[in-house]
Amino acid sequence: MAQTFGKIPDEFVGWIEGQPVFFVATAPADPGTHVNVSPRGLDTFRVIGANRVAWLDLTGGGVETIAHLKAGGEAGGRITLMFCAFDGPARVVRLYGRGTAREPGDDAHDGLRRLLPDLPGPRAVVDVAVDRVSSSCGFGVPLMEFVGPREELVASARRKGPEKMAAYRARKNAASIDGLPGLRPAASENPPR
Repeated sequence: MAQTFGKIPDEFVGWIEGQPVFFVATAPADPGTHVNVSPRGLDTFRVIGANRVAWLDLTGGGVETIAHLKAGGEAGGRITLMFCAFDGPARVVRLYGRGTAREPGDDAHDGLRRLLPDLPGPRAVVDVAVDRVSSSCGFGVPLMEFVGPREELVASARRKGPEKMAAYRARKNAASIDGLPGLRPAASENPPR
């Protein structure tokens, strides 16, 4: 049975943080832009409080999530996170709210960064103010066996090193597919922890 909450129930925290994959959906207010849905993996996600979550956003080939959040201005952009049980009892949990991309140099970046794992290739911390939580049965989600995380993203960042990662972000992460601003130039590869 579906339920809604104004905050993340304590009994959801361990389950949410234990999921090997979660999905992120964002959309700018402009109806002429695309809606984005991205899968996220690795051990990058943390529940910070009853109404706050964050994850370490690693360098990838696109920058849609960050661009959409920036398009939301000071209040942040609209965001929904979805977690599905692929093993054990069926469950789907969605976290709704407003998200902000905290890049190196932002006031909140360093404090959040200390709470997250030390992985190569970070480009931002996504900070989400959660205003609605829903859970549903998830009976339509298949049972699957988790084999392990893919290591290619982390290995690629290690191989490239800070200078090549910064150049990659300048080429691939400066704007969204709709031309919305992405990362600021020269986001530091190794921000202070």
